[in-house]
Amino acid sequence: MAAGEGAQRRQMDDTVSIRVNGEHRRVVKGISIADLALELGLEPAKIAVERNLAIVPRSTLADVPVEDGDDYEIVTFVGGG
Repeated sequence: MAAGEGAQRRQMDDTVSIRVNGEHRRVVKGISIADLALELGLEPAKIAVERNLAIVPRSTLADVPVEDGDDYEIVTFVGGG
C-alpha cells in the first residue's frame, strides 16, 4: 500500500456516497439533512427535501441522518412579487 492510500481509504470510510439533484457527491458520515443543506450553501428553513422519493418534513431535517446511497432532490423557495 502506498503512503497516501491508507489516508485516502480512511477518508472514504468516514464518508457516504449520495446523489443530490442528480449529482453524485460524498459527504461526512453521520451528518443530518440540515447539515447537508448548510454544506450546499442552503438555509434549511427555506428548502423542501425529497429523500428516496419521500418528502422529508422540514421540522425533522436536523434529526434525519444522511445515509449511504440516499438520493435527494432539494428545491429552494424563491419569493417575488
